[in-house]
Amino acid sequence: MDWDGNLGLHRYKGGYLNYKLALFMITFGILMGITGFIILEDYTFREAFYMTVITISTVGFSEVRPLSPNGQLFTTLLILFNVGIFAYSLSTFTSLVLEGELFNNLHLRTIQRHIAKMKDHIIVCGYGRYGREISENLLAHDIPFIVIDHDPKKIEEIQHSQEKILYLESDVTSEDALEKAHIHRARALITTLSDDTDNLFTVMSARQLNPSLNIISSTKDHRTEKKLRMAGANHVIMPDRLGGFYMATLISKPGTVEFFSFISNEFESDIGFEELEYNQMSLACRNKSIRELEIRKNTGANIIGFKQHDGSFIVNPNPDIRLAEGTSFIVLGTDRQLSSLRKYLSTFGI
Repeated sequence: MDWDGNLGLHRYKGGYLNYKLALFMITFGILMGITGFIILEDYTFREAFYMTVITISTVGFSEVRPLSPNGQLFTTLLILFNVGIFAYSLSTFTSLVLEGELFNNLHLRTIQRHIAKMKDHIIVCGYGRYGREISENLLAHDIPFIVIDHDPKKIEEIQHSQEKILYLESDVTSEDALEKAHIHRARALITTLSDDTDNLFTVMSARQLNPSLNIISSTKDHRTEKKLRMAGANHVIMPDRLGGFYMATLISKPGTVEFFSFISNEFESDIGFEELEYNQMSLACRNKSIRELEIRKNTGANIIGFKQHDGSFIVNPNPDIRLAEGTSFIVLGTDRQLSSLRKYLSTFGI
């Protein structure tokens, strides 16, 4: 089996090439018949085309006019030649349908069309355990994303998934794969590959292709964390460390962990977070203080954090803190409150 490394389509060496060859042979047979009838019988193009079609299809209609001895010999040879072409083409197209290759081609074209339209999307590199969890979370929040993986088994798992997940079957460490995922239009990239070296190469390639991209990488070794940040990762996560911290905190502060699990939707709560960035806010909201925005009064949502220029946070910020360039507010609320918040900010000052 030959994997094309392009968009998740596997092509059998005896399938896709035979399909092209069959079309070529059918076209060649028709052109040969038209040319022969025009030269030998002095037929017009329309007459020659008609004779060729009824000859190679063996439907048995009468000739346009009686054939000459040379024309009869040519017609006989044309029939014999095209019987082989017909048998070969029939077996090829039947094989395409039975092997699913024809439907894979249609599936591939659909994926290509969707990916070509994407922008402000997330690129998920690797569909392992963490890649699946990330995909499920992005699907739940209706965030557009593309998965890149080169493992045929994982690609097959995506194809058989009930969810419609866009994917590329390719080596994510190559720049070509990232360009096919339209990294220049992407909003962020998350790499969760099992090999830290692959994560490092992916981060380096992604940063070179899109300097403003938000890059998040996982790592197994704390010694790799610094290298990933130097390569261009904005955030480096050690899942094992987080898991250990989570389990330890269940002992020392069980209520805190349960509450965080609740608000992070682990227990299917309707509570979520929203980040209000300066650049995404309307002009009327910029440089306004928390007191002036009156978010809690008008939406019920609460501003629980303030991200400063240097990336540090102020928890439960003072009401007089203003939203300035390079800063953002972190808001907590229910789905209804956050929806109300978006509507309120879109009409603020009008």
